[in-house]
Amino acid sequence: MRPVRFATTTDGRSLAWTRSGDGPPLVKASNWLTHLEYDAESPVWAHWIAFLEGHFDYTRYDERGCGLSDRDPGTLDLATWTDDLARVVEAAKVPEPFVLLGMSQGAGAALSFAARYPERVSHIVLFGGYVRGAYRRGDARAAELYRSVTDVFQAGFDLPNPAFREVFTRRFLPHGTPEQIGWFNDLCRKATSPDVGAQLLTARGNLDASNVLPHIKAPTLVMHAHGDEVVPVSEARFIAQGVPGAELVMLDSPNHVLQADEPAWAEVTRQILAFTGQPAVDDLTPRERDILTLICDAQSNKAIARALDVSEKTVRNHATNLFAKMGVSTRQEAILKARKGVR
Repeated sequence: MRPVRFATTTDGRSLAWTRSGDGPPLVKASNWLTHLEYDAESPVWAHWIAFLEGHFDYTRYDERGCGLSDRDPGTLDLATWTDDLARVVEAAKVPEPFVLLGMSQGAGAALSFAARYPERVSHIVLFGGYVRGAYRRGDARAAELYRSVTDVFQAGFDLPNPAFREVFTRRFLPHGTPEQIGWFNDLCRKATSPDVGAQLLTARGNLDASNVLPHIKAPTLVMHAHGDEVVPVSEARFIAQGVPGAELVMLDSPNHVLQADEPAWAEVTRQILAFTGQPAVDDLTPRERDILTLICDAQSNKAIARALDVSEKTVRNHATNLFAKMGVSTRQEAILKARKGVR
């Protein structure tokens, strides 16, 4: 069980948050369409949650207007999102300094918070992030497309036929499975309302946190998928060029939300662990590392075989070898040792 608690914002709204896992403290700034009640079991977000709470003392929350948080969003802008993040950190009593994760529009709030409270942040990890919304990038065609997607989302958001919602969700997972797309479509209806969703999209389009970039003091890792159709690669480069000393890592994926069955997923997990100073698995082959990562994500041998496009027998053989190298005999022992590091 992941108990849900609530923080109160400066304007009296409630924000639902939860804290789970063990390790260095990590807080994720809220991003589009989450629901604390459903995310941990979803085919879209479950592997992210399993990995983060498997390696960190992990705090996450539903943004205002979404999920279990107050559905009346009130003001929607960078200052509000930054204040909301601060309120959750205080309510959860997160040990400081902590790792700050910003995905998609959460990058703006994460960087704004880090600029405002540099002593409270040890590392910044950004994935698929941006600090300039679609209306602030100087691209008229992209702005018009974004406006059209917002209009379609609002008009067809709660219709029984998911076609309108898929105009929106397919951009996040262009190669998503029917299960993933179906779950994402359902999440749209569970997480917010048509009018609030349109307000959230419009506020994101007007986001501009570019002025905070030169003031970031914490080490910053910027990761972005080459084929991301939601946030252009140029935004990742803009952030990496603007934040002093930032590191940019490009990933081979078309998805805005990276999925567990993609080869790039193992790279993301390695990058995050290495960047935040987590002990590394030194003596395993790349294939063994991939399998260990999926074991730590609670994937079955059948699921691992499907994700890596190998047979279950191959997975068992690799698992036997990596268990021998790690000096363990069970999956649980391997998970515990992986969290502490293998030398």
